[in-house]
Amino acid sequence: MPSEAKILIVDDHEDTLYALESALAPLGYLLTRATSGDAALKEVLRGQVGLLLLDVRMPGVSGLDVVRYMRGVEQTQHIPVILLTGFGPDAELTATAYRLGVADLVMKPIDPWALRTKVRYLYDAHERSHALEREVRDLRARLKDHDDAKRHSDDDRRDKERVPAQHDGAKNRA
Repeated sequence: MPSEAKILIVDDHEDTLYALESALAPLGYLLTRATSGDAALKEVLRGQVGLLLLDVRMPGVSGLDVVRYMRGVEQTQHIPVILLTGFGPDAELTATAYRLGVADLVMKPIDPWALRTKVRYLYDAHERSHALEREVRDLRARLKDHDDAKRHSDDDRRDKERVPAQHDGAKNRA
C-alpha cells in the first residue's frame, strides 16, 4: 500500500481536476487538490506531499511561480513536479521548466496510461529517496550513540586504571 504522502493535483478548472483524479485513482495513492498556485503552496508547505501535478497557466500565481518558490525552500525543493499545459509545445516554457528542475512537462489532453506510469515511477522514487534519508539519519544517530557509549566506557576504564596519589604525610614518614 502506498505511504501517507499525497499527490497534489493543481488546476484552476474543475473538469481537469476531476479527469486527473479519475486517471490516477487506480494507483491507490492519496490524492488531494488545489485550484490555485497560492493554495498549492500552502498545501505543499503543510508537508506530506510526495508528488505535484501542476497546471502551468493559472490566474494569480502560475505553476512556474510555484516551482520557483518550492525550489528555494529546503523542505520542498526535492518534491517531484509534473507540469501540465494545454497551450501546446513552447520551447521557452520547456527550457524554463527543466531549468527549474521539473520532472516532466505534459501536454493536455493527457493520456491516462502514460500519466499513471510517470506518476507511479516519480512517486515511488521520491518515497525510496525519503526512506533512504531516514535510514541514513537513523544509522548516524546509532553510530553517534555507539561512539558516545564507547567514549564513556573508555573514560571509565582510564579512571579505574589510575593509581590514587597518597596524600597522607604520616604514611610517608614511617
